[in-house]
Amino acid sequence: MLLPRGDAGVTAGVEAQMAGTMTKTDDGGGSSSAGSGRSRPSMKSVLIWTAVALVGAVCWGVLAIARGETISALWLLFAALSSYAIAYRFYSRFITYKVLRADDRRATPAERLENGVDFDVTDRRVLFGHHFAAIAGAGPLVGPVLAAQMGYLPGTIWIVVGVIFAGAVQDLTVMFFSMRRNGKSLGQMIREEIGLVGGIAALIAVFAIMIIILAVLALIVVNALAESPWGVFSIALTIPIALFMGLYLRVLRPGRVLEATGIGVALLLMAIVGGGWIQDTALGETLTLSKEWLVLALVVYGFIASVLPVWLLLTPRDYLSTFMKIGVILLLAVSLIVARPVIQAPAVSDFALEGTGPVFAGSLFPFVFITIACGALSGFHALISSGTTPKMVAKESQVRLIGYGGMLMESFVAISALIAAVVIDQGLYFAMNSPMGATGGTAESAATFVQGLGFDTTAQSIAAASAAVQEDSLVSRTGGAPALAVGLAQIFSQAFGGGGQAFWYHFAIMFEALFILTAVDAGTRVGRFMLQDTIGNVWKKFGDLSWRPGNIIASAIVVGLWGSVLYIGVTDPLGGVNQLFPLFGIANQLLAAIALTLVTVLLIKHGKLRYAWVTAIPLVWDLIVTMTASYQKVFSDNPAIGYFAQRTRYADAQAAGELLAPAQDQAQMDQVIFNSTLNGILQSFFAVLVIVVVVHAAVVIAKAIRSGGLPTTEEPAVESKLVEPAGLFPTAEEKRAMAERDQLVGAGAGRSEAEQK
Repeated sequence: MLLPRGDAGVTAGVEAQMAGTMTKTDDGGGSSSAGSGRSRPSMKSVLIWTAVALVGAVCWGVLAIARGETISALWLLFAALSSYAIAYRFYSRFITYKVLRADDRRATPAERLENGVDFDVTDRRVLFGHHFAAIAGAGPLVGPVLAAQMGYLPGTIWIVVGVIFAGAVQDLTVMFFSMRRNGKSLGQMIREEIGLVGGIAALIAVFAIMIIILAVLALIVVNALAESPWGVFSIALTIPIALFMGLYLRVLRPGRVLEATGIGVALLLMAIVGGGWIQDTALGETLTLSKEWLVLALVVYGFIASVLPVWLLLTPRDYLSTFMKIGVILLLAVSLIVARPVIQAPAVSDFALEGTGPVFAGSLFPFVFITIACGALSGFHALISSGTTPKMVAKESQVRLIGYGGMLMESFVAISALIAAVVIDQGLYFAMNSPMGATGGTAESAATFVQGLGFDTTAQSIAAASAAVQEDSLVSRTGGAPALAVGLAQIFSQAFGGGGQAFWYHFAIMFEALFILTAVDAGTRVGRFMLQDTIGNVWKKFGDLSWRPGNIIASAIVVGLWGSVLYIGVTDPLGGVNQLFPLFGIANQLLAAIALTLVTVLLIKHGKLRYAWVTAIPLVWDLIVTMTASYQKVFSDNPAIGYFAQRTRYADAQAAGELLAPAQDQAQMDQVIFNSTLNGILQSFFAVLVIVVVVHAAVVIAKAIRSGGLPTTEEPAVESKLVEPAGLFPTAEEKRAMAERDQLVGAGAGRSEAEQK
């Protein structure tokens, strides 16, 4: 709700009323900047949260002590859900109101700078959907599936503990500090808060890492949609559906969110069903696109999504996609309860200790922590949290729901993906996720391979699994997405009476592509913001986000860069995912280290040294993990791990006139050598840049500690004219405050027609 601009007295009265009542809420959903005046929790609340804690403790206890026997996947599910609930209820509230001191009496940049293009006051439910859709890309789907070769326990612990104390904390704090600085990008904030040298290093690192991340996200989409007319048709139709929703909410029926949602979801379901109808028609043949054509299509789409007004395509499309994303994950949770599948993987596998896994090489530490990036801790989220989202937040308190809550939702996606990977036959899992050079490419040779790993999977069972999902072969379908689709198909078919695995498999493939694509379009827009901010330091006009030529030029540069890396990945003889995913994982976590460094500096500069541990502890852990992984990927003499060792192996073979699989000619040998060299250089470059940022940040921290704080670039407070709930659902106190607001303005007098609706 937006109060008339000239009604300052009314605004002050309502906000005082709202702040006064909300500080007394038991769930922490209010807008207090001081966090005082809360009433004692009720006995009902104490009993509920005690029960949640007991459920979580029992589930974690079973997972910790169960060895050598089969256990239900439900223990994983409820251990995660209990932990998420407690973390959101208590820890996120502590950070939002005690550490950050969110204040709803203060206008956000969406209200102060609203221009209908980038700055736009957005309904918290729509914005939650946009933010979740933007951050939830390939990582929470693919990473946990690949890491399942380590067993179910390491991944589960990292996904849950990592998100509570690192990933969600990063997203929340970055979003808050960006919002207090007119939605400035991560790199620009570092330049202004840490200094010129560290800032320049951060700007370069953040932008370069973002290009790699976007390319890998797009690569997963390409692999999922290639030669799949069903998926291409369904995904393509989400664009006109989103455009219609944007116009519906902006022009036809302003403010009618539920109406637009119902229409959009219905059209989306029709698009999914329609994809199955057209795949064997002439239209289906037209939409059967190669990987190269899909690269071009994604580049064009990313450019268009970046330059159009945010309310027209990006926000409604992401909001629409969220319904499918969350809907499928909730459906999976219900299906798990109904089907009660048994975990097939061990708690900790031998590969975790020996580091010789066929899916990816390397021991549990550090590689499980960089393989599972999104879902536990992801630097890419810091780009969204300092890009599109903070420019659309209506009230400061809403960062708790959108930032911390959105990341918990993504972590639940990661847990769901892990469960889907560990409940399928593990011989089939390794047959699908091991490279062609190991499996031989046929059901018979793959069976021999997995039997050598200690599994009793037969060629007949591998062929039967392929036939069940109506695929010619599932052998060496690397990248994680097909294995996840098989797991989802088996769980859904068991829950709904058996059969139908083919439908569920192809539905899951399409779901994964839609899931990931929304991160690509939002990431491209964030890249445009970053590039305009950076060049704006030299050419001020270019930094004006409302200047259309600057938008177009920056968008073209961004999509051109990640499109080039994407093409390299698509044509890589070793497989783009196998080559780029380790670089993606480490770079993503290095980006998180940069983001956590920034928010730690800001806490100390604001005189909150006693709370700096909230971000400093995950920062230290992240630096240990990423620097160890970077060192191994650069200096390891094992060609399966080290980029330069891999380059040397292929270069020596080429000099001897030999061909090494999977390269089929000298041109592909040259390509492997070039790609391995480039990856090693990029890995070294990213690590050095992060070290430069951290060292310069340490200098600023030392100065801030000595002086008890330092000036920051935070924008001065301006009184807000908005009255909005903090959480997904208004509390009783918030409803009373909004009713009081309506009474003070004469039951709607003076409001716009859209607001009265």
